Amino acid sequence: MVKNRIHTPPRSSRGHRPGPAAGVGPAAHGKFPEETDVDSVQPTAEIENPVMDEREERLFRSLDFDNDQTMLPRDFERVLAEIGLSHDDTRLRESMAALEQYIEKVRSPEEDERLKIPRGEFCQAVRHNILLIERALQGHMVIPDFTGFRREIEKLYDLARANKSGAPANYIPKLDLAEPEADSFGLSFCTVDGQRFSMGESDRFFSIQSNCKPVSYCLALEEHGSETVHRFIGHEPSGASFNELTLNKDNQPHNPMINAGAIMSSALIKLTEKRQLAAAGKGNGVDARGWSGERFDYVLDRWRALCGGDTPRFSTSVFLSERETADRNFALAYFMREKQAFPEDADLHDILEFYIQCCSIELNTEMLSVVAATFASGGICPVTGERVFKTETIRNCLSLMSSCGMYDYSGEFAFTIGLPAKSGVSGAIMVVIPNVMGFCTWSPRLDEVGNSVRGIDFCRRLVDRFNFHNFDDLTGHSSKGDPRLNPIQVKARQVNEMILAASKGDLGAIQDQIQRGSELTCLDYDLRTPLHLAAAENQLHVVRFFIDEAAGECGDFNLNPIDRWGGTPLDDAYSQGHGEVISALEKAGAHRGQVSRSAHQPSLSQSPLAAVDSLKTGELIWAASLGDLVAIRRLVAQGVPLEAADYDRRTAMHLAAAEGHLQLVQFLLAHGTRVNPEDRWGNTPLDDAIRHEQRTIAELLGSHGGRKRRHNRKTAPRSLEVKAA
Repeated sequence: MVKNRIHTPPRSSRGHRPGPAAGVGPAAHGKFPEETDVDSVQPTAEIENPVMDEREERLFRSLDFDNDQTMLPRDFERVLAEIGLSHDDTRLRESMAALEQYIEKVRSPEEDERLKIPRGEFCQAVRHNILLIERALQGHMVIPDFTGFRREIEKLYDLARANKSGAPANYIPKLDLAEPEADSFGLSFCTVDGQRFSMGESDRFFSIQSNCKPVSYCLALEEHGSETVHRFIGHEPSGASFNELTLNKDNQPHNPMINAGAIMSSALIKLTEKRQLAAAGKGNGVDARGWSGERFDYVLDRWRALCGGDTPRFSTSVFLSERETADRNFALAYFMREKQAFPEDADLHDILEFYIQCCSIELNTEMLSVVAATFASGGICPVTGERVFKTETIRNCLSLMSSCGMYDYSGEFAFTIGLPAKSGVSGAIMVVIPNVMGFCTWSPRLDEVGNSVRGIDFCRRLVDRFNFHNFDDLTGHSSKGDPRLNPIQVKARQVNEMILAASKGDLGAIQDQIQRGSELTCLDYDLRTPLHLAAAENQLHVVRFFIDEAAGECGDFNLNPIDRWGGTPLDDAYSQGHGEVISALEKAGAHRGQVSRSAHQPSLSQSPLAAVDSLKTGELIWAASLGDLVAIRRLVAQGVPLEAADYDRRTAMHLAAAEGHLQLVQFLLAHGTRVNPEDRWGNTPLDDAIRHEQRTIAELLGSHGGRKRRHNRKTAPRSLEVKAA
């Protein structure tokens, strides 16, 4: 149920996290409260006939399973959770509070779980946050099948967790963790749409160490601009260790992702303000010490904004431990001062303490994943909508993270993983997938160059499974999975487009699809192939192309694929009376199958449904064949008609009946979908149910007026013929 108060959830649980821990919410509202009292929301007006637009209606229909003009609050929360959002997400604050207010007004203890929200109340509530709710219910988030993606990540996490090699950093005493802490492994994802998911010790705080370097560099860029910053810091890989005593030919640190460069970034942060204080005669003493504190408060505030409003911690013990063992960093600083690399008025000891302070900030993977997602979205925090950094700043930073962010492993990481990333010796790795998501792994066991063993292992497995490498998708097709497309979209795109091109005679499109990796022998939900449709639609030149392929390099190409009804392409040609196609196929050795469908073909004018050739129709019918009610409801929210038909005039009702998806058939019937649409051969959904011995569905369709086809009924099993009658 919707909670009594909508608040930021605690971050104390461990293990598999079902949904996001919300950030703090939208800057557009000019306030960032930790909770919203439902009493602060304006009451819903009592209107007999509330005015609702079509967008609100579509969203409601997708949740109204029984079509009784009501919806269950828990269904709404479940749909949000499936897409990676929580009812506690502060971007949904106003809408959830409005629903809460209605529930409080009408609820009774005995009806708490059965309480339903009427159509008008729901539509009025969702308009407060309509854009995010619409994208969530329609599945128009950057990862549309977030539940499926999460399942895959769980598998990869378990495999990476089994890697026990490496050891915690020991040159900073506070980081030299003992068991069982050394065996910790946290993982968190956050997309640019604010979809979130965490596993393992994701709430465990750790010092960010070198993960502070990209942010410090961005702060310097925001204050001074790229030209000024790069008068003091280079932008090339160093080819040496991250703490090597070396500068480039211009006596600059090679880049801001190594220690020398990060120390220089620290020297530039709030430098303008310090000079202004000096010009006003306040550059020493109490004013200077106060300025140092304000500078660190400013950095913490920027980290807070990057984390979506969650407050970072500071570890005094890590700071002291690191300062006591900072000889190499002091050596770097003195070396740079000798080479006159610092700005004129730089205070070396102040800069070093500030740098170590930044390294001693503590976050957890949930927070750092939001930071990574803010980088992925060009500087806008996805859970608040606040712009933290300019897009140009993020572009420059990601470029250097790609080439220099992973210590001495940066080149190998760019080659193998192909994503901007930054690691730290506490065991954290922050990875950015531009325009998609950010994620963070944390596991203290390090390899010989200082990167988390499990973090690298997980990253390798991730890009092996998904096309996230920067150069994976050069042709638009990849053998890897693309979570930016849901499985239904993938099937509709790869199969239906090829079959549609064959049915229309678009040979150029077929050849293009082949070049991009599509298969000539692809099958749709009825086991129909491009050759079936080319033969049925009298596309002789396409049929000859397939015959040539069978005789040429694709000698194993099958000219006799069998569809759901036992029909071959030659059967399609015979049923439509296409003499030239029949002659060409028979000459090539094609034969007929054991067809168990009617030869009757209604014309478009006779059919109650016109065929709709579109990707969305393909998605609808694929979803029906798989019984994917989540995908069906998302398509309803998008306004896709449930009666849409494909190139064979097959509908969602046909496929749901054929495959035995009872709940989906019930949903379609409740929403007024036609019971007796006829496909290319005159088959109705009841025919499909009978043929595939779906007894319960046959009885259900019969009770709603379902009828069998008018011709060639002899193929139905006798037991079902009697029952359906």
